[in-house]
Amino acid sequence: METGASVTAHIEAQVRAAIRRLGIDPMRDPEGIREVISGCLADYLARSTPADSSPMVDPEVIAQQVHHAVAGFGPLQQFFDDPTVEELWINEPGRVFIARDGRSELTTVVLTDSEVRDLVERMLRVSGRRLDLSNPFVDAMLPDGSRLHVAIPDITRTHWAINIRRFVVAARHVHDLVAKGTLNMQAADFLEAAVISGLNVVVAGGTQAGKTTFLNALLGCVPSNERIVSCEEVFEIKLSHPDWVPMQTRDASLEGTGEVPLRRLVREALRMRPTRLVVGEVRQAEALDLLVAMNSGMPSMATLHANSGREAIIKLCTLPLLAGQNISGDFVVPTVAGCVDIVVHLATDHAGARRVREIIALPGRVENGVVEIADIFVDLGTGLQRAGGYPPHPERFARRGFDLTSLLESPVDLAAARGRAA
Repeated sequence: METGASVTAHIEAQVRAAIRRLGIDPMRDPEGIREVISGCLADYLARSTPADSSPMVDPEVIAQQVHHAVAGFGPLQQFFDDPTVEELWINEPGRVFIARDGRSELTTVVLTDSEVRDLVERMLRVSGRRLDLSNPFVDAMLPDGSRLHVAIPDITRTHWAINIRRFVVAARHVHDLVAKGTLNMQAADFLEAAVISGLNVVVAGGTQAGKTTFLNALLGCVPSNERIVSCEEVFEIKLSHPDWVPMQTRDASLEGTGEVPLRRLVREALRMRPTRLVVGEVRQAEALDLLVAMNSGMPSMATLHANSGREAIIKLCTLPLLAGQNISGDFVVPTVAGCVDIVVHLATDHAGARRVREIIALPGRVENGVVEIADIFVDLGTGLQRAGGYPPHPERFARRGFDLTSLLESPVDLAAARGRAA
């Protein structure tokens, strides 16, 4: 009598043989793989007798297990199928972690070194990116849109370190984040108006603070008649916009040629007739190209790692200096003050929830080498509240039909105004 495990192993072997014979790519032809699995399973059941298999063997379970092993990611596939799993990482074969709602947990999955390597090779097969001793890091996108990062020895001490970041929050518009508690309705109304009016917006925050999710939501406010061109190291932005061109960087080939860095993408994007430029993550000298685009009147958005809105501005004043010795702070600082309009800072609270901590504006002034800022919304521990600041370019809001004063009236001020009117 065969056990479920032995039946699964037998069907898996038959399926792999059929895949080699038919020349099917499991990652690119999911329907073809399902047909092969169904055929092999039906053939096994037709040839088996009641004494050959256990009554506990469920054909649907066997088919799913074989599909996970052949066309999925084996023992990890259960986490890819779980919409609540936000992130998955492997520190060593016996320590596989996942995160739900910002909280991490150790799973019961135990792998071997060879299984870990086989899974990584399978994940990289469709990305076109490579991992070897000369390239011990890799950053790639999986077929479902998840982001894969791998580091191997001797960069790591003993085991391969794998991180898979999934995008499970489907926020198509900034107002979708109000129900999740990321920000309040008044702040969402203001940001929607700022995006429509063409202000330059930078979304800042720490790792896993929700910057890309928030950027996606802001891009959902862009009018449908505008053309968006996005530049990223790895595809993360997901839009349903009718006129959108996404681009990602490319690593050098084995011969050391063909590399396309982020700076090149930003420059090429400006030749593609965009009405909106988006840079997925500003890390290095591409900050200069972003500022040049903003300074040319191109409404732009970007994300940036920073611990506060003020630190995001300081970083934007520093990163362009990496572009060369001929770039000076005397040029960069006033350019940042004059180009960046709004900075939204996000953070994760103790419970793992992502929140907007502050929305600040840059009035365009520099005092003693320091860019002035104005607080529009701040969270002092009791939730996002209206502060006294105003954004630059009120004429842009007016041209789009927005009454900036009404948008930014705090509930307290509005109640007082109604009381005076009565």
